[in-house]
Amino acid sequence: MTTKVLVWGAGAIGGTVGAFLARAGHEVTFVDVLPLHVAAISDPALGLAVDGPVAQFTVTAPAFLPQELAGRWELILLCVKGQDTASASRALMPHLAEDGAVVSMQNGLCARLAEDVLGKGRVVAASFNFAGDWIKPGHVLFGARGALALGELDGRETDRVARIVALLRDFEPAATASSDIQSWIWGKLGFGAMLTAHAVGQASIIDCFNRPELIPLWRRLGDEIAAIASRQGAHPHAFDAYDPAAFTLAASEDATREGVKRLVEFSRHGAKTHSGIWRDLAVHRRRTEVSAQLGPVVDIGRAHRLDCPTLSRLLWMLGEIEAGKRRQDDLNLNELMTGEMSPVG
Repeated sequence: MTTKVLVWGAGAIGGTVGAFLARAGHEVTFVDVLPLHVAAISDPALGLAVDGPVAQFTVTAPAFLPQELAGRWELILLCVKGQDTASASRALMPHLAEDGAVVSMQNGLCARLAEDVLGKGRVVAASFNFAGDWIKPGHVLFGARGALALGELDGRETDRVARIVALLRDFEPAATASSDIQSWIWGKLGFGAMLTAHAVGQASIIDCFNRPELIPLWRRLGDEIAAIASRQGAHPHAFDAYDPAAFTLAASEDATREGVKRLVEFSRHGAKTHSGIWRDLAVHRRRTEVSAQLGPVVDIGRAHRLDCPTLSRLLWMLGEIEAGKRRQDDLNLNELMTGEMSPVG
């Protein structure tokens, strides 16, 4: 059955998912803030190209800048960076049908922020682990498949989630509905913290994980996330090759090493060598969404009187790199692990 879908944000996530849905025959409309990207997607001579080991194809679809858009949709996929969640939610509100839903296809705790703007019951949360990169206008890389789960923020099992999952299986055949989407989100936050730490250096994800001296770093990051999640009534969910239980201080170091080995093997099958956070810093030279992803997590921890020293240092270090006060250097991970912070200019 053909579905009308509005994809708000046509970058690595929205561009990839929307292209697959368009190829499957759904009526997909894209919104993005980059004029050259919008022009390419809607140009029959160019289109939106998906590249990588999973699939290679090009689609053409209607695409608009936010101020150019007219009409209303029953289903909107919100795929913007975390720091843009509130402003994008306000901008798309006039285009959301009265009984429509917004799916927060974002990392972190953005679904709650979108719901604060759009109203209770208007937002469905998603957790995903597929590898995507925005390369240039009209071009995205789909590096590897990964887990995709959707659920209501209040844990209800609803027909609308089932319908959206069925739609998204035209992108990811293994997409699933969950009555505990918060645990999926917190699981991805744990893995995401590791990928964020990788971004402070220059080595690839695999090379970074293969550094045995960094085992304590992965354990501390995972342990802090798990402790905060527990205070929120969530227990980080395992997905793909990531097992949150292997990345806590309660786990044995051998279990953590086995967990790292699984992540390395999983990463070998994809084309994504560096995280999106790393690309934002090293390639696009732009602000990352780390403060929007991990900042609220640290705030929650502090509200529960939980010390989050490693996460706090990670946020501080990324801020220094964004401000040009520190270069991306593999030695940053050693400092992050030991807590002995010094400027690397």
